[in-house]
Amino acid sequence: MGLGLGSVLLSLIRVYLRVYDLLTSWLYTILHSPAKVRAGHAVMRAVPCKPLGPGDTSVTYKPCPLARTALVSDFEHAQLGTMAEVWTWVVERYSTRKVLGTRDVAGEEDEIQPNGTVFKKLKLGDYRWMSYEEADEIADFLGQGLRLLGQAPGSSVCMFADTRSEWMLTAQACFKQSFPLVTLYTNLGEDAVAHGLNETEADTVFTSHELLPKFKNILNFTPHVKKIVYFENSLRKTDVEGYRADVKLVSFWDIVALGKKNSTNNNMDLCTEPIPPTPDSTCIIMYTSGSTGAPKGVIITHRNVFKCLNSWLYQLTSFEVKESDRWIGYLPLAHILELLAEMMMLVFGVPIGYSSPNTLTDKSTMIPRGGKGDAGILRPTVMACVPLVLDRIYKGVNETVRKKGEFFENLFRFCVDYKVAALNRGEVTPIMDRIIFKNVRALVGGRLRVIFSGGAPLSPESHQFLRASLGCPLLQGYGLTETTACATLMQMDEHSTGRVGPPVQGVNIRLENWEEGNYRVTDRPQPRGEILVGGENVTAGYYKNEEKTAEEYFTDKAGRRWFRTGDIGQVEDNGSIRIIDRKKDLVKLQFGEYVSLGKVESVLKTCPLVENICIYGDSTKSYVVALVCPDRAQLERLAAKLGKANVEFTRLCGDRDVVGALLRELVMHSKLMRLEKFEIPGAVSLCQELWTPDSGLVTAAFKLKRRPLQQHYQAQIDRMYGVF
Repeated sequence: MGLGLGSVLLSLIRVYLRVYDLLTSWLYTILHSPAKVRAGHAVMRAVPCKPLGPGDTSVTYKPCPLARTALVSDFEHAQLGTMAEVWTWVVERYSTRKVLGTRDVAGEEDEIQPNGTVFKKLKLGDYRWMSYEEADEIADFLGQGLRLLGQAPGSSVCMFADTRSEWMLTAQACFKQSFPLVTLYTNLGEDAVAHGLNETEADTVFTSHELLPKFKNILNFTPHVKKIVYFENSLRKTDVEGYRADVKLVSFWDIVALGKKNSTNNNMDLCTEPIPPTPDSTCIIMYTSGSTGAPKGVIITHRNVFKCLNSWLYQLTSFEVKESDRWIGYLPLAHILELLAEMMMLVFGVPIGYSSPNTLTDKSTMIPRGGKGDAGILRPTVMACVPLVLDRIYKGVNETVRKKGEFFENLFRFCVDYKVAALNRGEVTPIMDRIIFKNVRALVGGRLRVIFSGGAPLSPESHQFLRASLGCPLLQGYGLTETTACATLMQMDEHSTGRVGPPVQGVNIRLENWEEGNYRVTDRPQPRGEILVGGENVTAGYYKNEEKTAEEYFTDKAGRRWFRTGDIGQVEDNGSIRIIDRKKDLVKLQFGEYVSLGKVESVLKTCPLVENICIYGDSTKSYVVALVCPDRAQLERLAAKLGKANVEFTRLCGDRDVVGALLRELVMHSKLMRLEKFEIPGAVSLCQELWTPDSGLVTAAFKLKRRPLQQHYQAQIDRMYGVF
């Protein structure tokens, strides 16, 4: 379509929609009450515990009370206190309903790419489900089987496996039997895994067929490990030869069968009855990946998890659970966000269908051409995402739209802006959703009703775009492993970007002055300072690390436990929190300007040319520089415009013309996103390899490790600053 004709057609569409709005606005007002929706946007969500005075160095905020739903009333009336009791409650409440689902794997095939690379692709069937009662029986048998193999209540069980139904079943078995569950990310290095196993002296490890071979080496450094339980692969027999002689290897289902046999025989000589935990019993020892040093184990009690669930249920009182709801689980269950979110789904009675990043969508790496990803089969209505995933969706949609030509790109952008304006007015756009945004929603199944985002800041641009194009609330939350993923969470009627919601029920948020960074609670127009989280969600501390626990945790005179987060927050007029900085991420430049490295990175990650980015600032210099992992396809497209098509990727990363062109694009994007002049990178260096946890340059949660990155790329940093 010619540029002139496209502009005319787009102008006609704008005029048509303007007339349409004028003719139908009265009907929308009657049917959808936009004024009521707008009133919900502006409601007060948290208030200071006492008025803020001129000389105050801290201010504490408490959440405004929220109404209790029937579910919350039932949950509280049951007087639960441990996760074992919560599990019993949900099994009795939902009994025959579906709870855990797994796609059948029929086989696999090799798919050869045009460049000769071979990728493994899976032939997947439908989801196969088990009920709450069936899941409870398996968890019970598993717990009995572990007891028969010598596992004693109070002794740790380690989980080193990717997200799947057996992971959750094992967790419930551990909760029933009072086994503290030690969780380790599967992308941790062998040294970090050995550190966690040795520190907790875990006797039993659960892992998968795919990860089991790692233990041939790890076992050389973990003398306490005596049993490895592996989740089987439906396509291959697991090789159990070549492991340390005194270590027993047994499959998950063999232990379930052992427990079932014991239960059937009713053998009273072998006491395997669960010994229930108390609210103060250790529920989980969760190892954080840590941006510096060895991973730290956070001691999470049953009370911590229960209080977090109770708080989240209050915060989502306006989320009406439907029988057709489905949760898709693909983030690591070893991360507190996914684990608590799935626990919450259990309380809601929402079935959990399991997936993985490699099979999530139709375009995932292990889905064959023409095959359906898990989201297309499950069609979830609720899911959690980290900003890394959401930013990729954002850039992927924009890239797909761009390929359709300038007219469609302009039309789509106009529709997004139109939808955003309508949402701000409290209005809906059902026709536009059906015609324009249907394919975007189809990427994740087409039925999403709400998305939770956490783990890192989400840029306002991505938030606004995805909320409009996916047609559902995108709720940001804030919490840490140390606070059981619980601190703040946006409410369903909250309509903002760049914020993480108010403190949840039962949790207080305190801001304290951070003089070094010039953040004070007396700042105007909004109070600013380091965030402290206080409540029964705050965990017991770091495992076998009393010094670090004393440094970051404390209990006040009233008995409330607090955690110092190191994050800098700003409280908005309605009590919602905005994360504006982090102590470790703040750099002061030569002329006194403060640059928040994390903020700049979150903005520049939305640039199509950027796959990942690390901003570095030298306090003796007047500008920051950028280390960029470029998007390969976008970089090759940029190079082609410069007459450098068919040049190898490694050469492009060092080509002056290409690097200069990318820097110009980055500067233009920075200005478009309204970054300050001193926040815009003055030089850039392109990194050929992607940063993965195995490289030691990012954590298991893909957060940047700044010191290792600086050390690894010091030569490039020196060059960008003109140091030779």
